[in-house]
Amino acid sequence: QVQLVESGGGLVQAGGSLRLSCAASGRTSFSAYTMGWFRQAPGKEREFVAAINWSGGSTNYADSVKGRFTISRDNAKKAVYLQMNSLKPEDTAVYYCAARNPVTTTFGSWGQGTQVTVSS
Repeated sequence: QVQLVESGGGLVQAGGSLRLSCAASGRTSFSAYTMGWFRQAPGKEREFVAAINWSGGSTNYADSVKGRFTISRDNAKKAVYLQMNSLKPEDTAVYYCAARNPVTTTFGSWGQGTQVTVSS
């Protein structure tokens, strides 16, 4: 199992940028995991934002963030990142990092979340 800790959230004006980081630890190999970012706004269900495969060679994004957000990873540092540009008020949410178990293929490990607030 892998433990995850997010950082980098904060308050930003619309049109601004933030970079979220997720640090992984644990006995299993970080590079074995597909990693993802999810978010949950107040009163809404958690939703998928972006994912990246073990090598970083394949990524996918929710339509709502395509062209604005970029997910990346550094396996040597056991970290995954989410660069968020052109932020909108509707991006306001708690952002969670998650690791997909290579055996069960489900996102079974989650961080505690980091708050992102975009003011208009």
